[in-house]
Amino acid sequence: MTAIHPSILSADFANLKEELGRISSADAVHVDVMDNHFVPNLTIGLPVVRAIRQATDLPLDIHLMIDDADKWAPGYAEVGAESVTFHVEAAARPQQLARTLRSHGAKAAMAIKPGTDLEPHLNMLGELDMLLIMTVEPGFGGQAFMEDMLAKIAAARRAVNDLGGRVAVQVDGGINAETIARAAEAGADTFVAGSAVYSAEDPDAAVTALRQLAESAITTSPEVRPQ
Repeated sequence: MTAIHPSILSADFANLKEELGRISSADAVHVDVMDNHFVPNLTIGLPVVRAIRQATDLPLDIHLMIDDADKWAPGYAEVGAESVTFHVEAAARPQQLARTLRSHGAKAAMAIKPGTDLEPHLNMLGELDMLLIMTVEPGFGGQAFMEDMLAKIAAARRAVNDLGGRVAVQVDGGINAETIARAAEAGADTFVAGSAVYSAEDPDAAVTALRQLAESAITTSPEVRPQ
């Protein structure tokens, strides 16, 4: 299943409830939480996520770009986020954290930075619902897609398929109408798009268009589909 998760990092925060209403066909809302420590940017935290939960019925896909994920991540599950992503580089006990998130009713997801090797962390797949391959350096929206991450996406897809295809493969960074097909062909099935959605005159139409592009790419490259 192809999923589009618009990132509200590119939305108008002064009118956030209205902005959420402009992406009604999205599969989830991607919420970037940054602490100015793990990444050189500061965004929002738990109180704002709690408010967002009250402002939309769409599932929340929380991406934590923060230090000490073991301590802070469970709180986002507790306030009703359907999926919580922690960075493997920021978790001291990733296996236990994934299990804790699931025990709170959230899907457990793990992110990998561009410079982090995938192979040493593939043993985590059995604990996860989603694996996020960063296709830019985390911390800022609007960056260009890193083409050299396509091989990592493909490796993630092969590993997921070997386990039965249950884990979603998400990509985040530089996803737009020009790059989404390449990411889909490599094996991604879940796509975070910020400026490509919210810079459009009709964000919801942009969501639909991106989904169609990804699905078309997967259809023509059936070897990358989940088994």
